[in-house]
Amino acid sequence: MIDIDKWTEIYNTVKKHKLRTALTAFGVFWGIFMLVLLLGAGKGLEKGITSEFNVAKNAVFVWTQRTSVPYMGLKAGRFIQMTNDDIDAIRAFVPEVGVIAPSNQLQGSFSVVYGTKSSAFTVNGETPEVLQVKPTNVVSGRFINQKDVEERRKVAVVGPRTLELLFGEGVDPIGKYISIKGIYFQVVGTFKPLGKDEDVVQDAQTIYIPNTTLQQAFNQPNQVNFFAMTPKPGIPAAVVEEKVKALLMKRHKVAPADLKAFGSANVEKEFQDVQGLFAGIAGFSWLVSIGTIVAGIIGVGNIMLIVVKERTKEIGIRKALGATPLSIVSLIIQESIVITGFAGYIGLLAGTGLIAAIEGFMVENNVQAGFFGPPEVNPAVAVTATVLLVVAGALAGLIPATKAARVNPVVALQEE
Repeated sequence: MIDIDKWTEIYNTVKKHKLRTALTAFGVFWGIFMLVLLLGAGKGLEKGITSEFNVAKNAVFVWTQRTSVPYMGLKAGRFIQMTNDDIDAIRAFVPEVGVIAPSNQLQGSFSVVYGTKSSAFTVNGETPEVLQVKPTNVVSGRFINQKDVEERRKVAVVGPRTLELLFGEGVDPIGKYISIKGIYFQVVGTFKPLGKDEDVVQDAQTIYIPNTTLQQAFNQPNQVNFFAMTPKPGIPAAVVEEKVKALLMKRHKVAPADLKAFGSANVEKEFQDVQGLFAGIAGFSWLVSIGTIVAGIIGVGNIMLIVVKERTKEIGIRKALGATPLSIVSLIIQESIVITGFAGYIGLLAGTGLIAAIEGFMVENNVQAGFFGPPEVNPAVAVTATVLLVVAGALAGLIPATKAARVNPVVALQEE
């Protein structure tokens, strides 16, 4: 590889047939370029869609519905009401649960009032654990803490829509009091919801208060609307989902075959389905790109066969002067690797540059086209492309090199 004479010969050969070499190398260039572009776009799509997940990737939600099967003397159509006792039961009998956050929502029609302003908002009763299931950006003040829950404090954490409609621009809400159904709550924090989907719009107009306060102040004693949970590390979310529902069925006398009594959502399963989709997109990108690269390599191989044919007499002279088959093979393969490697790296640089330019523009201007987020190039792609190019170049020159090594010096010298 460090033989100056060989590099000089390769340079002269390429220089002599510039157009032919450029057209041949274009197939390899285009294959690598498309590979980087497709994988970068796939990564951007993945980032855009996964950013829509504004909850923990292994979260499980369980809520009640109505029974559909009579059981133990109880009629079908019975509504199940979960209670605070279910929290202790889940912690005791389902050790796989890592975090459990009971939640309630204030029902009915009402307005939240501050001074002379009023508007309708969603009011949720939460516990501090909800932040581990549904992360929220606390902008100022603080979120609900354990003392708030234990002492049933009348405190509230408000979202951006509440700030806009009740307080207005430039007003610090911390320490101010808002009235919810005639009961005053002190604002102790503000938050900004994470994510980009329609749930964020709903979260923006939500007010959080301690769950125990909501139960006591608004006549929902010992009631829980739904549970938000995450499993302990290493435990599949499906295990928690199945065991919690089985336990609740047993505690609330629901038939084991009654699949409608409890509803549930497994975010981990949804996330895995999305990841499988992206794996398929990446596989398709590799398939299309490798097909293009192979077509380009076949072209390089054909050109190298023509090169061997054109230089038959030269090869014959080399062999007559004592050149070994290995030196002949290495010359042809080296030239093939140079063509494919140079073309491939130009494609790699072009694709990476385009992806970087698009990513920089989208990040700088905070742009997201639908579900498509800022694309990016995985460093592993560059390493894989490097290996691919070297192997491809060697394979492209292997058959022509073998043919050159078998040239008979006597026959070669007789060729015109």
